[in-house]
Amino acid sequence: MQFLEKTRKSIFSLIILVLLISSFFIFKFALQKEKIYSPNITDNQIFTDFEVIDLIEEKKINFDKVLFGKNFYLINIWSSWCEPCKDESEYLLELKNDTSIMMIGINYKDKKINALNFLKLYGDPFDQIFIDKQGTVSINFGAYGVPETLLINEDNKVLKKYIGPLNDGDVYEIKNITNN
Repeated sequence: MQFLEKTRKSIFSLIILVLLISSFFIFKFALQKEKIYSPNITDNQIFTDFEVIDLIEEKKINFDKVLFGKNFYLINIWSSWCEPCKDESEYLLELKNDTSIMMIGINYKDKKINALNFLKLYGDPFDQIFIDKQGTVSINFGAYGVPETLLINEDNKVLKKYIGPLNDGDVYEIKNITNN
């Protein structure tokens, strides 16, 4: 009886060990695998012929239709669960005062109620906000995560890309670019 019990424990331990080792190698190879996606940016020009969904009204609109009437557009990819997004909110609110810039928010992989609560709590710097539940809109802009910000001109040319939260230096730089 004891022999049978020891054998079961040994087999169980062996199975657990094999599963752990297998899991390790699966994760190791998955992390080393080349990530294949292609953002729609060529020669610093962003591709804008795709549909987006408005956060508030939940209406579909072609992103091309959003980009009109301004010399500069600041596209900020953010989420309510993103701690650095909270840090940069004051800088986005400061940039909202620049009338030559249209502020566009892309709400990344978030729940609508959380996004709206975030905007109430930290302020809403955006002229328009769009939903990116799957992350594909952000990929179109070449983004890797949140927050990321792109400054583009009326010709859809990316003038500057900021990875991570904006800071005083970034705001100063953006103001210098947009006031020339």
